[in-house]
Amino acid sequence: MSVGTGAHVLAHGLGGRTDLPLDAVAAIAGGGIAVAASFAVLTAAWKRPRLHPDAGRPLPPALARALDAAALTRAGRVLALACAALVVAVAFAGPPSAEANLAPWALYVTFWVGLVPASVLLGPVWRRVNPLRTLHAALCRATRTSPAGRRALPARLGYRPAAVWLTGFVWLELAAPGRSDPRLVGTLILAYAAANLALAWWFGRDWFTRGDGFEAYSSLLARMSPVGRRGDGELVWRTPLTGLMTGAAEPGLTAAACVLIGSTGFDGITRTTYWRDNVDPSSVPAGTLGLAASIAAVAALYTAALRLSARLTFQDPAALPGRFAATLLPIALGYTVAHYFSFLVLEGQTTFILLNDPFGTGLDLFGAAGNRVDYDLAGPTLTAQVQVNAIVLGHIAGTIAAHDLALRSPRRAPRGQLPIAAAMVALTCAGLFALLSG
Repeated sequence: MSVGTGAHVLAHGLGGRTDLPLDAVAAIAGGGIAVAASFAVLTAAWKRPRLHPDAGRPLPPALARALDAAALTRAGRVLALACAALVVAVAFAGPPSAEANLAPWALYVTFWVGLVPASVLLGPVWRRVNPLRTLHAALCRATRTSPAGRRALPARLGYRPAAVWLTGFVWLELAAPGRSDPRLVGTLILAYAAANLALAWWFGRDWFTRGDGFEAYSSLLARMSPVGRRGDGELVWRTPLTGLMTGAAEPGLTAAACVLIGSTGFDGITRTTYWRDNVDPSSVPAGTLGLAASIAAVAALYTAALRLSARLTFQDPAALPGRFAATLLPIALGYTVAHYFSFLVLEGQTTFILLNDPFGTGLDLFGAAGNRVDYDLAGPTLTAQVQVNAIVLGHIAGTIAAHDLALRSPRRAPRGQLPIAAAMVALTCAGLFALLSG
């Protein structure tokens, strides 16, 4: 398949293959049963908290020093800034068509989707190399302004600014007209950078932690990395779910997680036969309303389950959703892997192909001229297995995290977890239905 054909995917949102050799009814029923069974087993066998945030085996000293080296940080920042500058330059000066321009592929595939495995496997990498942090430091030096900013970012905002940015990006990805136009991509990258630099100049570099949608996204996913940092600052190997066991309500985290789950769910819905037969795929209002409804449905289901759980255990219904919000992150990860695995493996090859001649001038930098996407790298059987297992395992991991967190409560009656388990089963079945109804 040529690069030109692959651009059709960019023009209609992102997602995985739909030619999957699966019995949808059996897969949906099996997934729901697996999540329900995992809850039953946890209730019977997991009687005390086992996931401790400060647990972990220290990395070998030489490896820890290498990972924390300032030279590695500087090299990463230079490389990230150079890549960002190249993408923007190609967006404006490269070929005008999406199928031949590197920028849309670099943004929607390599960066947005590739950020997921990078963060889960390596930790909060984007925070370390974020080009906006590099530009912010230069801006502060040029204006003789303290990197701490002019006023503190209100703590009550939490992750809400990041949730707003993420909502805007997934709307661009899934519903906006002309979203693969290279010139639009370049303009939006510059606008995003300018807005966040201005906010960071005012509120200080802490803005990026919870205000920059992409850095917040990377850092939240990094909580599930096997490489973590203990409270004393030491790098350790750890059980991935331990990074979710803060137990403290974090403002805006529920909103950010629901945006991630709801948007990938909506991407699946747009590929169902019902949506394709009844909705104009180019309709911006339909896409916008569908995306909003999907995010709202996830938020309503989660909030209702946690409020009911609070009433059953005589806790504060307003506080419980925030305390358990981090347990939504494995579900968000599972949905993302399910929907974008084949997209990254297959269409991600286009980024390398176009990088071989970024400005369309006839260069052959890596000897890849004439290369085409190899669709045998992720066949239907492999894709089906990854998609179903990612959703089911994501919900099971979320159930485990929620159960362990619930055991830390003084009122930990098993009946209080029933609404959470029911919500997990419902989300599993809905996610598999959206994924397999194409």
